[in-house]
Amino acid sequence: DFYHLNKHYNCLLQMGGSDQWGNITTGTELVRRMNVGNDDKSKAYALTTPLITKADGSKFGKSEGGNVWLDADKTSVYKFYQFWLNATDVDAEKYIKIFTFLDKETIEKLIAEHNEAPHLRALQKRLAEEITVMVHSAADLENAIAASNAFFSPSMDELKKLDEKTFLEVFEGVPQAEISMADLNAGLDMIAALAAKTNFLASNSDARRELKQNSISLNKEKVGEDKIITKEDLINNQFLLLQKGKKNYYVIKVK
Repeated sequence: DFYHLNKHYNCLLQMGGSDQWGNITTGTELVRRMNVGNDDKSKAYALTTPLITKADGSKFGKSEGGNVWLDADKTSVYKFYQFWLNATDVDAEKYIKIFTFLDKETIEKLIAEHNEAPHLRALQKRLAEEITVMVHSAADLENAIAASNAFFSPSMDELKKLDEKTFLEVFEGVPQAEISMADLNAGLDMIAALAAKTNFLASNSDARRELKQNSISLNKEKVGEDKIITKEDLINNQFLLLQKGKKNYYVIKVK
């Protein structure tokens, strides 16, 4: 590759992580050997930087799982922001020095602030803010923060403000089911919504038990067996959000 780029595009420098040192220097040697006697064409250089790794020792790169792309079509702004926000304390301290242009004094102050109250995640928040604005924009950052707040908010007010794309990004990975608008127009009871129509719960009896235990929420509000779901309950005229306990979510899309 290096030889081809050197020959056709006059590429003189190949850069990479320190783990690629052997491959890159082999490339420079090939360029020099293939251009013996041509001093101008025989010039080829290598530059490597320390390999960036995560706290668990895995590489920070596209070949590893759970990493991000700069292109919003490959990694949405919301997921991009969440990636940095969820960095470990060790990684956040390293990344903020590598990936931002904050000065040394500011970074040291942030680290000290974080060490005093790690649960507030001041380091991760600033890291996520700086990189999201740099790669995307300040407006995109605001939207990502709004989406994050909407997910953790006890009310539906913020979730209702999200567009369809952002809503689905927030609940990516959450089990989903589709039902028809006709089902809703006929009056959808909670037993059907939890079991027969969605399989969120295994059976009608499971649905009744959970409802009696007051562990089911519809759009973040506790509901009982007598609740009938109508169009008025729809989020953005197409979604219903079911929840069992605090962490088990289920999205119903109405078509």
